[in-house]
Amino acid sequence: MSSENGRSEREAPEAEQLALIRESVRKAKVPRAKPRTWRGAALAAELPVARVLVDKGPVHLDRLWDYAVPAELDADARPGTRVRVRFGAGTRNVRGGRREGGGLLDGFIVERVAESDYQGPLAAIAQVLSPEPVLGPALLGLCRSVADRYAGSLADVLQLAVPPRHARIEAEPSPAPLPPPAAPSPGSWTRYPTGPAYLDAVARGDSPRAVWTALPGPHWPAELARAAAAALASGRGALIVVPDGRAAARVDAALSALLGAGRHVLLTADTGPEERYRRWLAVSRGSVRAVVGTRAAMFAPVRDLGLAAIWDDGDSSHSEPHAPQPHAREVLLSRAAHEKAAFLLGGFGCTVEAAQLVDTGWALPLAADRERLRAAAPRIRTVGEADEARDAAARAARLPTVAWEAAREGLKHGPVLVQVPRRGYVPRLACERCREPARCGHCSGPLEARGDDGALHCAWCGREARDWHCGECGGFRLRAQVVGARRTAEELGRAFPAVPVRTSGRDHILDSVPDRPAIVVCTPGAEPVAEGGYAAALLLDGWALLGRPDLRAGEEALRRWLGAAALVRGQEAGGVVVVVAEPGLRPVQALVRWDPAGHAVRELADRAELGFPPVSRMAAVAGPPDAVAELIAMAELPDGAEVLGPVPLPAPLPGRPRRAGDAPPGEHWERALVRVRPGQGAALAAALKAAQAIRLARRDGDPVRLRVDPPDIG
Repeated sequence: MSSENGRSEREAPEAEQLALIRESVRKAKVPRAKPRTWRGAALAAELPVARVLVDKGPVHLDRLWDYAVPAELDADARPGTRVRVRFGAGTRNVRGGRREGGGLLDGFIVERVAESDYQGPLAAIAQVLSPEPVLGPALLGLCRSVADRYAGSLADVLQLAVPPRHARIEAEPSPAPLPPPAAPSPGSWTRYPTGPAYLDAVARGDSPRAVWTALPGPHWPAELARAAAAALASGRGALIVVPDGRAAARVDAALSALLGAGRHVLLTADTGPEERYRRWLAVSRGSVRAVVGTRAAMFAPVRDLGLAAIWDDGDSSHSEPHAPQPHAREVLLSRAAHEKAAFLLGGFGCTVEAAQLVDTGWALPLAADRERLRAAAPRIRTVGEADEARDAAARAARLPTVAWEAAREGLKHGPVLVQVPRRGYVPRLACERCREPARCGHCSGPLEARGDDGALHCAWCGREARDWHCGECGGFRLRAQVVGARRTAEELGRAFPAVPVRTSGRDHILDSVPDRPAIVVCTPGAEPVAEGGYAAALLLDGWALLGRPDLRAGEEALRRWLGAAALVRGQEAGGVVVVVAEPGLRPVQALVRWDPAGHAVRELADRAELGFPPVSRMAAVAGPPDAVAELIAMAELPDGAEVLGPVPLPAPLPGRPRRAGDAPPGEHWERALVRVRPGQGAALAAALKAAQAIRLARRDGDPVRLRVDPPDIG
């Protein structure tokens, strides 16, 4: 009897707790079924409408959509947060005052308003994925301007700017921000007459803008680090964008050595998605004020940006392959202008776009004097194609005597760099007598030989060039400027059997090599850094770079050569560079004088005379022939717009991975170029975007790919 009474006394509190739980569940009126429809749920008392950017890429859906905000989500549904909404519901499916149906999509709340311009019933926000505000007003404005400039959708740009969410990482607190460091000393910036003044202006909180032609040697990462430290000393943030992970690691090490840990983050693909998101959140929350990274870091939400810097803006890695394919240089220029930050564009070379910034007065040049440059740069020697090897060893290695002797002498003192262009470059036609590129008499585009008869056609406008003659020397004979890239590692190994030969290329890139005799064969852009610098460098098959069928062939060849030659010891230390190319050509002469800025200025003048970018603005329209013609006819192009082409696009080479912009396998595509005068770029992008939106809304016809300011137009 006592046992039963004891059990009854213990069960009584448990029964009361279960009864309370059941009563609470019965009184709960908020629906919990997922996905939530919030049918009949009360809305937020204040600002009950959220304008949401839905994660849908097509440009015809590039707008904000209004959604109702349930009262339960009021606190978390703040501007900048990620949400999940139903999209595509019809107007007939309305229950309890809420529109239902459609698929679940992610999105971002852009703003909260009191009323909607839409008069019908609204669907409710289904879920707030995270209360973390990841889309601030500055980042939203930047993404909007990039989408408009490149005729793309805001959703596509946000996919590039905001990394995917990791809930576990968001739950972690970010470290407390550190106080601003002291202004750095000029260090090696004293080698430039205006270098210390530039750092002082940044440290004071000013916004100087400079195009920096860096001296050859290993000092540029430390100099970028000092520029970033100056911005931090002013209480502002810094952003440095470099072409690849190897360059980012060098700048990261320089910043760590100068400022210590905790003041900057490295944003590259090598860090992994979770760690990258952790670092990105630290920047977004203001815990870290300095960022070093590759092209995706151009959108890093640095608080109170004080310096936007980019290194080697001519590198193709700075051009984003995903829609709408923005270029890091243009994004950073926009950020510097709108956020009133200092700007620094640096490199061993100088692009035409950089020369245009100086020519218009938007930026000032920052370079060393000629005496210091001559001391820091290696000696440059040229070998024309008429020079032939004069002994058996040179012929065996396929090297002119000058190059072979430079390699032999350099190996006595350290490693020797051998740059060989990668295979796959397509030869461009040029005058056989003076090597001037063959261009169209109508639009000045490059000529190419098509078909079995070898008839000449323009690669831009497609017109046939009959009775061509050279405008420089009057010659009538053409030649293909290049032969294929040569595999030289084995041949050099036979020529120097006692010396180790190492290779660095697409499959395996070396970061560095020790300071001892070795031959390092690499493709352009894959040159490892040698401890103490290379004793010599051989730049072989120069025609393979100069002969590319591209407007930037000369500029790109010079940039590649300067990047390799900058790794060689200075002339005072015996460094020698031998370039195998015609000595009289403009890029070769610019390399001999080490004058990339002068080369860029002359290129800019030539392009201004011929109406080439960046003086003019251009857009490429690619797709099936009927679709390209339809879109161009539909677009309300600016007055004076010139349509070049269309011309057929070459089919991708068998076995080569598909690249952005390539035609699908088995399809025949064409490309047309639309050229407008300076100042009409925004109107051109808006017209093409509007026409593309109309075609997509109709859902008829084949897709067309747009690219504004394409980096390679032939």
